[in-house]
Amino acid sequence: MKRGVAAAKVNLALVVGPSRNDGTHEVATVYQRITLADAIEVTRAERTQVVGFEDDTLVSRALAALSPNGDTKLSARITKRIPVAAGLGGGSADAAAALRLGNELLREPLPFERLDEIAARLGADVPFFLRDGPHLGTADGTDLQPVDLPQDYWILLVLPRGASKPSTAAVYASFDERNGADGFDSRRARLLEALQAVRRPRDLAALPPNDLASSPLTDELRELGAFRADVSGAGPAVYALFLHRAKAMHVESRIVRHGRTWLTAPAWYV
Repeated sequence: MKRGVAAAKVNLALVVGPSRNDGTHEVATVYQRITLADAIEVTRAERTQVVGFEDDTLVSRALAALSPNGDTKLSARITKRIPVAAGLGGGSADAAAALRLGNELLREPLPFERLDEIAARLGADVPFFLRDGPHLGTADGTDLQPVDLPQDYWILLVLPRGASKPSTAAVYASFDERNGADGFDSRRARLLEALQAVRRPRDLAALPPNDLASSPLTDELRELGAFRADVSGAGPAVYALFLHRAKAMHVESRIVRHGRTWLTAPAWYV
């Protein structure tokens, strides 16, 4: 048996462009892993299965992809802590953890490059979860470049009460309908310029806002003292950044009326 954690992420920036030939969209996004995490166990078994999360699709596909001939069957048990369909990458994190842990149980483990190929087929942000540290994701999000970002701040997550996320396809369809890709090159350039200038946590405030989703909660969180607040991924989870834990806790006590909250922090390692 292999045990591990599958840490969530926030998109510290998400700039979206036009559709690509494969049906995905051009993006420029900053992935930051956080300490909020699911627990996962992977064991050899008589049949490939996932226990503990009935809505899983990615982990079962990841386990099957590790042994396409069925030579090694793997079972995963997931203890969910990351909210589902919130823009925090919980399913992708679980899939990447299953790949990493399941690979260690193979008679002939696959090289990292092969795991990376499998991850990219599972989802655009799955490859990120195989890597340490924050990354800039470009192309469809799978072209990854490590970035040096401060890690000494606190993150307050808010999942607004009653909020639900449409399918990712629906979110992108809405983006296309409003011609959201217009000006992509200039927004991407602004992101890259701001990213290069980041030295301290407060510098993250200069990153451009999320192109896909917005929330009125971000204005309230900034008014309460967050130096940056935005929606993560396609939402609906909102994150707010603070220099000090005490301030984040105080704001959490004020904002909890709006929905579920988590106080977390950046995480570096897989």
